[in-house]
Amino acid sequence: MSTPSYSKKLGIVGKPNTGKSTFFSAATLIPVDIGNYPFTTIKPNRGIGYLRTPCVHPEFNVEDNPKNSLCLDGIRLVPVELIDVAGLVPGAWKGRGLGNQFLDEVRKADALLHVVDVAGATDSEGRICKPGQHDPLDDVKFLENEITMWMNQILKKDWAKMARTAGSGKEDIISLLESRLSGLAINRFHIIESLRKTDLKMDKPEHWSDEEIIKFLDILRSVSKPTLIAANKIDLPTAEENVKRLKERGYNVVPCSAEAELALRRAGEKGLIDYKPGDCKLKITDSDKLNEAQKRALNAIQEHILYKFGSTGVQEAINTAFFELLQMVAVYPVEDSEHLSDHKGRVLPDVYLVPYGTTVRQLAYIIHTELGDSFIHAIDIRGKNRIGEDYVLKDRDVVSIVSAKKRG
Repeated sequence: MSTPSYSKKLGIVGKPNTGKSTFFSAATLIPVDIGNYPFTTIKPNRGIGYLRTPCVHPEFNVEDNPKNSLCLDGIRLVPVELIDVAGLVPGAWKGRGLGNQFLDEVRKADALLHVVDVAGATDSEGRICKPGQHDPLDDVKFLENEITMWMNQILKKDWAKMARTAGSGKEDIISLLESRLSGLAINRFHIIESLRKTDLKMDKPEHWSDEEIIKFLDILRSVSKPTLIAANKIDLPTAEENVKRLKERGYNVVPCSAEAELALRRAGEKGLIDYKPGDCKLKITDSDKLNEAQKRALNAIQEHILYKFGSTGVQEAINTAFFELLQMVAVYPVEDSEHLSDHKGRVLPDVYLVPYGTTVRQLAYIIHTELGDSFIHAIDIRGKNRIGEDYVLKDRDVVSIVSAKKRG
């Protein structure tokens, strides 16, 4: 079972040996024995990760029956789609290495999670070196430049014609840019927002210099492909200092240890520890099945990662990407407002992830076209009051939609 089509996609990017694949493996592994759970890898480089959010069922004093998500001890794990983007090497925008595959996968992503070896223990090509020998800030700038130059390459193919068309007044430059860049998951809002941050004259694009175009595209990249830095290998020397440097330069950074997270999820999957993604501690449940080396490894993760940083950072990074970068909210629609159930009696069965600003009627259309067409009003379960079609949904809202079809 795949994630719903309206869900945003997060691309996991990074050069070789940064821990990108380890991060992806950890993020897509459920750390508990869940039997025949339907959410699995979609394609070889596609997987299902999970957002962690407090479930609403304790607030309403009910036992839930999740259908499209998981609930573990009051924590909802909501499936989201992750893309394991092909390894990045310098010159990807020119087609070097797996450059074409890399850029095609970036194109499909709504946001990027850049896994960086924050200890500087891999050089610019991804070769292993001593911690501190490479500057991870160079990797961040390198990724930004690759994507900006790729966008420039696409735009420049038809730029002269586009500029003449806009200059003649036949069509505005925003519409022309939207048409040219729509295949990169770039929309009209992204273009308008980016142009607003420049001094470019929209009625005279033929006068835009190459430098001005690249500056505009650099802004457009940051707006249309918002990026979070997953500062991996946080337990190695020089890592914490580099995290500080990244934050000082205004980057959105989450310290993490993908290797520790993968170890914890595998131990949890085998029933050796009690651990949920994002937990700040672990509990050994069957010490007899652990050898001394395994016990030392788990204690080291507890001491040097969980206690020190509050978590391994993997779950925090995914949550930050969806809830902050993409501004998604989690909403619980129910059919029966009294029992908080669907027509089969399942309590709080579904959680929908929708962009902030989504109205309750738009949610009705997301659930089913007929429900949107026949919408009458909705009920805010917490407030026990009627809400209209323009009500803007908030995170963790529980709503029941009343429609003409439902009444009939």
